Amino acid sequence: MKKKFSDKQIHILDVAEKLIARKGFEGTSIRDISSQANINVAMISYYFGSKEKMMSYLYRYRVQKTRESFAEFAEGIKDSKPEVQMKELVKHVVSQLFKYNYFHGFVTQELRHTEHLKDDLLDFYTTFTSKIDDVVKKGVASGVFTYAPKAEDLLTIILGSSLFVIRNKNFYEIYLPEKEEDYLKNAERKMLANMLVAVFALLGYKTA
Repeated sequence: MKKKFSDKQIHILDVAEKLIARKGFEGTSIRDISSQANINVAMISYYFGSKEKMMSYLYRYRVQKTRESFAEFAEGIKDSKPEVQMKELVKHVVSQLFKYNYFHGFVTQELRHTEHLKDDLLDFYTTFTSKIDDVVKKGVASGVFTYAPKAEDLLTIILGSSLFVIRNKNFYEIYLPEKEEDYLKNAERKMLANMLVAVFALLGYKTA
């Protein structure tokens, strides 16, 4: 069920997200957030209970916004060829994972005891899987794809690969050609290129 947020909550969450993206969860204090949001420190407790609980709210808010943006994204590519749609789907999910990379460690811990997060993620994953399945079937029907791997398996491969790269900088950066660049941008570019090759190989994509 979609959670409704008040305008004040949204304002605080937007501010918190920008700060956490720049300074990390541990490096962002309640005082930082309240100062930037022009509110009293006590308002954080009033609206969210604690900094940790605020992150749960923030994640739910971000998932809802991502679902809304995905609906618009999916509508925008629906008339494209299956191979174009698949490429855009892979690029979309990879870019979202890297863009909001600062959530992943927190979410892994919170999912153990937060049913709302599980439900929100499940709903989003099944929506995304349904879209992948639709594109695969259209590609097979049109002859552009030879094979029809399970949509949930394709999504698992994309998610798993992206999260591995995000969480294992010490390993993956050894294989990046441009060490001086920002790790996440460089890693995303390399990982996405390889992921597209892997996904289209699994589909048995036939070029013209």
